[in-house]
Amino acid sequence: MLPIGKAVLDVRITDVRIRKLSDEGKMKAVASITFDDEFVVHDIKVIDGQSGMFIAMPSRKMSEGDFRDIAHPLSPEVRNRIKDAILNEYEKVLSQE
Repeated sequence: MLPIGKAVLDVRITDVRIRKLSDEGKMKAVASITFDDEFVVHDIKVIDGQSGMFIAMPSRKMSEGDFRDIAHPLSPEVRNRIKDAILNEYEKVLSQE
């Protein structure tokens, strides 16, 4: 649930799409996630890091050379819901191969 003023908006993850990349390299897939069948975020990276799999939100390279997220969750709870949904779908894709 997301607070909007005094109201609360309950946002549901309604679709997760995975585009698997080659097995080489740390980036394993790119995901798109849909909320309430009305809003989609593309280009979420699935990365195999030193501490396990994680996601990186879509970002853009700034003139200083660093990267800045274009879209991202504001709370750890929402980030974890998104991460869990994407990584679960990624595991399903792997098991179907």
